[in-house]
Amino acid sequence: MVGDTTTTMMWIDGVRPFDVFHAYIPAIVAMVVFGIPAAMQQQRYSPIIKHTHTHTHIDWARVGIVLLILAAAIGINVTVNVRYPAVAERFPFIGVAVWLAILVSVPLRRPDWEEVGASVKGSIFLLCLVLAASLMPVDKLPLASWQSAFSLGVVSSVFDNIPLTALALHQGGYDWGMLAYAVGFGGSMIWFGSSAGVALTNLFPEGKSVGQWLRHGWHVAVGYLVGFAVLMWSVGWQVSPPHKAPGIAAVHTEIVATAVRR
Repeated sequence: MVGDTTTTMMWIDGVRPFDVFHAYIPAIVAMVVFGIPAAMQQQRYSPIIKHTHTHTHIDWARVGIVLLILAAAIGINVTVNVRYPAVAERFPFIGVAVWLAILVSVPLRRPDWEEVGASVKGSIFLLCLVLAASLMPVDKLPLASWQSAFSLGVVSSVFDNIPLTALALHQGGYDWGMLAYAVGFGGSMIWFGSSAGVALTNLFPEGKSVGQWLRHGWHVAVGYLVGFAVLMWSVGWQVSPPHKAPGIAAVHTEIVATAVRR
């Protein structure tokens, strides 16, 4: 909810944080479903050492910096979207808040500036994906529904979820909490569907085997299915109110009305 790129895209686009809050329901369920077998696998692969002579040192300054960045991002997002929604799209408030938090913390710990150059290519690639998605005709896409949200989650496992989220935001009419869970969790079912999976397999290339990923991570897909089913059973499909300007909101309303009539 906080660290996921697709949810952050929704916030930047003007979706209220409370409209995605119920995504915690399937997320918790999915974590229970896949977390237990995953923990057992990890224990067999590398057992926990209960007693060791070395003591783990926690760098509390770095912990404080992380908390500061999170607090800045969440605080400015909630403030702008709740109190000043009309100006939410006019300025990159979240990005500026995060950068200010980073710059303020420089005297405590030096950021790893060397990583900036290595991440530029990936950032440009993601921007190109979002740009390409924005050029697609929204009126040709399937109507927003729980089936569409579920399908986007599945497609996210084999295609980057960022452009898919951009398409959904352009289209409108979604239950943003359901979509946040679908595209955010769906990309984790196969390594190249999420930025985290790509970063992980760059460090450990042996993880790029899709067959091995599915063989050892089958419980992640099961967790996605069970979490989505629990969300549908407990909350159901709830179309979020329009978060765009009046003109765009009217288009979203018409999309929802068409879906209801059909």
